[in-house]
Amino acid sequence: MPSPYLALFAAPGSKGFAAAGFLGRMPLSMMGIGVVTMISQLTGRYGLAGALSATIALAAAVAGPQVSRLVDRYGQRRVLRPATLVSLVAAALLLFAAHYEWPDWVLFVACVGIGCVPSIGAMIRARWAALYRGTPQLHTAYSFESVVDEICFIFGPIISIGLSTAWFPEAGPLLAACFLAAGVFWLTAQRATEPKPHPREHPGGGSALRAPGLQVLVATFVATGAIFGAVDVVTVAFAEEQGHKGAASLVLAIYAAGSCVAGAVFGLLRFHGAPERRWLLGVFMMAVSMIPLLLVGNLPFLAVALFVAGLSIAPTMITTMSLIEEHVPRAQLTEGMTWVSTGLAVGVALGSSVAGWVIDAAGARAGYGVPAVSGAVAVAVGFLGYRRLSRPAPRRGGTVEHHSERQERHVA
Repeated sequence: MPSPYLALFAAPGSKGFAAAGFLGRMPLSMMGIGVVTMISQLTGRYGLAGALSATIALAAAVAGPQVSRLVDRYGQRRVLRPATLVSLVAAALLLFAAHYEWPDWVLFVACVGIGCVPSIGAMIRARWAALYRGTPQLHTAYSFESVVDEICFIFGPIISIGLSTAWFPEAGPLLAACFLAAGVFWLTAQRATEPKPHPREHPGGGSALRAPGLQVLVATFVATGAIFGAVDVVTVAFAEEQGHKGAASLVLAIYAAGSCVAGAVFGLLRFHGAPERRWLLGVFMMAVSMIPLLLVGNLPFLAVALFVAGLSIAPTMITTMSLIEEHVPRAQLTEGMTWVSTGLAVGVALGSSVAGWVIDAAGARAGYGVPAVSGAVAVAVGFLGYRRLSRPAPRRGGTVEHHSERQERHVA
């Protein structure tokens, strides 16, 4: 690991919460694709599988910001544990309902409960921000977390799809629930690095989503999330059409590997100038990279195309975190990060659901039109909202920052 990344862990407790965050985020890449694989294995209905995955994402989109708002107010330990218990009970209900062929509505109810899962990535980034706010190390920390995200997406689908196809259909979601329990309870046991909560009476009240810049980021990432959701579902279906359904996990891992490589390199670089320009360029490249998928004819070509497409993901996400720091008050940082995840979740829901119906109606190759259209929408929204991103909101709440901090963020 290059020295800038090693230097991050000089802070006491950083290794512990980073490791717990890795475990706690594995379900992010395992649960949705695990449910798709499980339901398609048990019923053969991709439409239902995509709808259930979409329900989890939509439920997370509704509950996630509320959980994070409570975390900002009361602290991670007091909020994350009960929220995680709700999600774990719902996951158990889903597995039983799928295994014993209970009515479809029970599956949907369980998926709504699973959506109460907290945004572990936002919790870990908030801890890094508390350690390194106003320094170039925060850019490196955000880059490291993006790499960790992609590592989860490299191994998560492989594990989830592999277990569900080779062992028993429910194995992938079951292991995802175990990772969630272990990660959250380990993270919340580490009190020394937990960010200080901000009570209700704090002057920075109201939702973080009131910030115009955050609204643009969230709206754009709805379309971006549709790319991710559609690619996941369509890739599983395409691999099955090719007679190698288990290979879908490897192809999706290559997609994440491209992002992982780009994120690792991006974290070693130092930039000057407005981050919103880099962000818009990243969104544009994500959209352009979807075009080759329309020409895909076999799994090797698909793997190469997805690797190239992945190169623009992590840099865009890292820059997004820098923009959130500029547009959201410090007292609402966790909520602000979660709203971006919410936008992604809504997009994943739309993308996976629409892709599932397109696959059932016209086949897997036609399904790749969904991420292509979603990318075009993301670029349009990004261009329309660019002026809002170029005007950071004045600080509301939290400790007054030094004037040099904006310069540090531009470095990030």
